[in-house]
Parts: sequence; C-alpha cells; structure tokens
Amino acid sequence: MADAEPLRDHAYSSFTQKLLSRDIAPGQIVSQRELVEITGMPLGAIREMIPRLEAEGLIKTVPKRGLQVLSIDLDLIRNAFQVRRIVEREAFEQFCAHAPDAEIARLAAEHRAIRQEALAGVDSDLLTRAQHMDWAFHDHVIDALGNRIIADIHRVNAIRIRLIANPDTRMFPEIVVSVLDEHLAIIDALQARDAPRTVRAIGAHVESARRRALGV
Repeated sequence: MADAEPLRDHAYSSFTQKLLSRDIAPGQIVSQRELVEITGMPLGAIREMIPRLEAEGLIKTVPKRGLQVLSIDLDLIRNAFQVRRIVEREAFEQFCAHAPDAEIARLAAEHRAIRQEALAGVDSDLLTRAQHMDWAFHDHVIDALGNRIIADIHRVNAIRIRLIANPDTRMFPEIVVSVLDEHLAIIDALQARDAPRTVRAIGAHVESARRRALGV
C-alpha cells in the first residue's frame, strides 16, 4: 500500500500535466489503455487514479465508450470563475488581516522587480518567471488559510481555469505588465491593511482574467 499511493499520485500528476499541455484534449474520450500510453504509467495506477479524477469532475465514465475528459463550455467558464471569486475573496481578506508585514513586503518587492524587467522587454525566460509568479501568488495566499478543503478546491479549479485560459496555459508577453499591475493593486491594499479594497482588487483581477480567457 505504501508503494501504491505514490504511484497513483504520480499517475494523477502525469494526467493533469498532459491535460494542461493538451496532449489530452478537453472533451476527448479515452480508454484506460490509451491513458497508459499517454501518461507512461502502469494500468494499475491508472485504475487507482480514475475515482479521484471522477470525484474532481476532470473525467466522467461514458458507458460503452470510455472515459470522457472535462469539456470546456460556457457553464464550465461561468462556474469555474465563480468558484475562483468566492474562494479568493475569502483567502485575500484573511491574508490582509493576518499575513506578516514582512511577507507582504516580500511579495511587493518580487512583483515590482519583475515588472521593472518586463518594461524593458519580455523574453521567454521572463515570461516563464512571470507566469510562475502569477500562479504562486494565488497559491500562496490560498495556502495561508491553512484549510485543506479550500486548498483542494482551489487546486482543481486552477486546472479548469488554466484549461479555459489558453492552450499552453502561459501568460502572453503583451499582458505581463498589466497582470503584474493588477497584482500590485492587490498588494498595495494588503500593505494598507485595507480589507474592503483588497477584496475589490482581487475581484477586479479575477474578472479581468475571466475576460481575457473569453477574449473580450
């Protein structure tokens, strides 16, 4: 059992990575054997991970056809961004109240430094670092709640959001500065310990992300 659980987790990670890289397409129907080939994981691990994927809504069983991967449609977009708004508003409000000053200052310095670099030009290295900073910022604030249930909801919903956003889940060069500015508006409110302004800023950021995802 000690060996089975890490192997199942490895299969899950491989599946989600293939999904985000679009080696597995949203809405695609696959068999367990095909998942073995795609992920490079043994059949036993694939069978072990399927209940978890079904519980998280990332796949569903279609009788006599196989396993259907999560499809992207308007309902998914509406629901995923609604979940994000609810979860992140609570997380950022609590972070505003309880995060140490030094921690917020560190986030501010990191964002301002990479923004300064971006003003001089965005290459592939900076683009990757900016994308990781974007994800890490939100993950860090969620994790600071210390609530495993919310953290799991956020983690799965983040997969949905990244699938919706664009095929390679990367930030585009032309929006790096604007996304960092949205983060800095949140961080400025955090530094002021202004909870209502923090909640408004994260709400505006999530709405901006929703509009970018929809191309509007």
